[in-house]
Amino acid sequence: MKTAVIGYPRIGTLRELKFATEQYFKGQISESALLATAEKLRQAHWLSQQQAKIDFIASNDFSFYDQMLDTAVLLNAIPARYRQLRLSPLEQYFAMARGYQGENGDVKALPMKKWFNTNYHYLEPELDDESELKLVGDTFIQAYLEAKALNIDTKPVIIGPFTFLKLVRYRGKKRLGDFIPQAITAYQAILHQLNKLATQWVQFDEPALVMDLDQTDIADFTALYQAILPKKQQVKVLLQTYFGDIRDSYVAVTQLDFDGIGLDFVEGEQSLSLLQKHGFSEKVLFAGVVNGKNIWKNNYAKTLKLLAQLSAVSKQTVLSTSCSLLHVPYSLVHETQLAAEHKRYFAFAQEKLTELSDLSHLAEVDELQQDPLYQDNQHLFASARYTHNAAVHDRVAGLTEADFKRTPALAVRAEQQVTAFALPLLPTTTIGSFPQTAEIRSYRAQFKKGEISAKQYQRFIQQKIADCIAVQTQIGLDVLVHGEFERNDMVEFFGEHLAGFLFTEKAWVQSYGTRCVKPPIIWGDVARRAPMTVPWSVYAQAQTDKLVKGMLTGPVTILNWSFPREDLALRESALQIALAIREEVLDLEAAGIRIIQVDEAALKEKLPLRRQDWHRHYLDWAIPAFRLVHSGVKPQTQIHTHMCYSEFAEIIPEIDAMDADVISFEASRSNLSIIQVLKSHHFQTAVGPGVYDIHSPRIPSVEEISQSLEQMLFEVGKHKLWVNPDCGLKTRGEPETVASLTHMVAAAKAVRQKLIKLP
Repeated sequence: MKTAVIGYPRIGTLRELKFATEQYFKGQISESALLATAEKLRQAHWLSQQQAKIDFIASNDFSFYDQMLDTAVLLNAIPARYRQLRLSPLEQYFAMARGYQGENGDVKALPMKKWFNTNYHYLEPELDDESELKLVGDTFIQAYLEAKALNIDTKPVIIGPFTFLKLVRYRGKKRLGDFIPQAITAYQAILHQLNKLATQWVQFDEPALVMDLDQTDIADFTALYQAILPKKQQVKVLLQTYFGDIRDSYVAVTQLDFDGIGLDFVEGEQSLSLLQKHGFSEKVLFAGVVNGKNIWKNNYAKTLKLLAQLSAVSKQTVLSTSCSLLHVPYSLVHETQLAAEHKRYFAFAQEKLTELSDLSHLAEVDELQQDPLYQDNQHLFASARYTHNAAVHDRVAGLTEADFKRTPALAVRAEQQVTAFALPLLPTTTIGSFPQTAEIRSYRAQFKKGEISAKQYQRFIQQKIADCIAVQTQIGLDVLVHGEFERNDMVEFFGEHLAGFLFTEKAWVQSYGTRCVKPPIIWGDVARRAPMTVPWSVYAQAQTDKLVKGMLTGPVTILNWSFPREDLALRESALQIALAIREEVLDLEAAGIRIIQVDEAALKEKLPLRRQDWHRHYLDWAIPAFRLVHSGVKPQTQIHTHMCYSEFAEIIPEIDAMDADVISFEASRSNLSIIQVLKSHHFQTAVGPGVYDIHSPRIPSVEEISQSLEQMLFEVGKHKLWVNPDCGLKTRGEPETVASLTHMVAAAKAVRQKLIKLP
């Protein structure tokens, strides 16, 4: 069988793209130097796949920031406010991604959203009534020719027109259907250009097909491709889907003149049954059988059984990944600290290429049981791998309904907290983290390497905390944080202090732009060994008379931002983690911390893409897992949580049911759209909609923030509104952080004075 890869990690084996791009932002390298680094990385990625003997290698899957943004630029979907900046094309591109503040103007970045059910973020393109979709770029051509110069024939990858139009934000009266004629012309032009190059295949990614679709959606999809496909001539078109099955559109898709269809057999619950029920025509089936989102090795016996079932339906099958490999780390090569007994169970992006090659070979073997590759793989899966903790299982099994319910009711608690805290109207705070400077990272690295003692490291962190408290006090914030200087990452830090986790050295995964994360691996049952944050929070509170929040990461986010086990239901893992965080919450309360924030930034990340699966497969355990964390605290202890960069409108009642006292949301990039939704659902919890975007270096003015607050007050009662940034400040520089927070506090005070003067 032939093999294919949907997409490959862009950042490089050691995050070379991240560092080069950030140097470019700082003016330390030129545009040409950045472009040279990108070219070198692309070539290395193609050569890796060529050496692994992958037959269908992707090109144009590289991006400086995000592929949806690339598609917007390719199709002329650049809002006028960015065109008016009079910047170079690359500078304009980054202005759309990060915002711009300079002599040419002042604009915010495009909204940032979660990419389906992953921890990757995409930039949401915009179309207004004056927009004209047309092919204006040639990146897919340049990438194809660049690979061709290395004697590597690739399939260019482009976000398909249906997914692009489904994910766009429409700013005028026009909607998706109004842009179908322009999209058709643009994609016909893409096929024309590829035909001129004698390209063999092109891959149009249409992950939107795995979501709930109605008849209008299917009609729009059909109208697009009925007009586009007749222009393909000799180039073959692969329709690529991922993150689920295409149950709503399967019949319509298979009736269209695609040469190949890519289906996900990892997350696609009904992918196999759809083929068996409806059949599969003469097209090539690109079967996504190697998991592109998790890092465990493939079970060859199970996959080969699936391939045998597919061969009974499909005449031509290509082995493929279930989705782009950008969602897993680059390679195991640099993991020198992982024990061999652990490492042998993992497959990162490069190792998944080997798995595809192995499966291609094994699919043609008559005597599987005699093949060494097969034997080694089966021996791996026959051996015990997970760490079992009977006490943890007993605690989960012993949970009762009372463990998930906090008393008294929210309204009663709110009155007691108002009296206990005596905070002003529109209290100001931050989400938690403060800038992580090179000095902080250096000290942390020295401590891990044993170059400085635990006492030296503790004194350093304590000094940073004291400095942070002093800065916040000077700025005038009402509720302070300790800055999280001891934490490398909001999930990795907790994983390091909990039993059941494994950690990597270089297993970075792109989250957005230059932001990369290193997810922990859940290896066994999870339990708390000892207090994790209590000493730092207590020290911070001792530095001030103001309230200091204890800062924790919630169980659902820890689970969703880790690589989970495959042998245990997600619900069970979430409850194990929740019990561990519950212990930390109660210890913080006992130590005198009166406000505790339990962040669930990734609450929506594993929400099924189809509404019918929301509760049964996710919300019925995710929301209770959060409630379990805080159900044991006193009424006067205030529980905060934070969520960001997802569309929360559809699950607002469930978020209210988390029963926190205060919830902060990302709001600035989405033009405060969440505020109207909260009001329409009669949201009971106090809220802190983000008043400025921390993923951009621009500094908001006092007037800008004041206007946002006044707009919020039309929808949120003044006694329920908190004032805070969109997210944590870890990635920002110190000067811009101080300036932005100073403006935020000044705006809150100005609006507060207006409220006080009102009758």
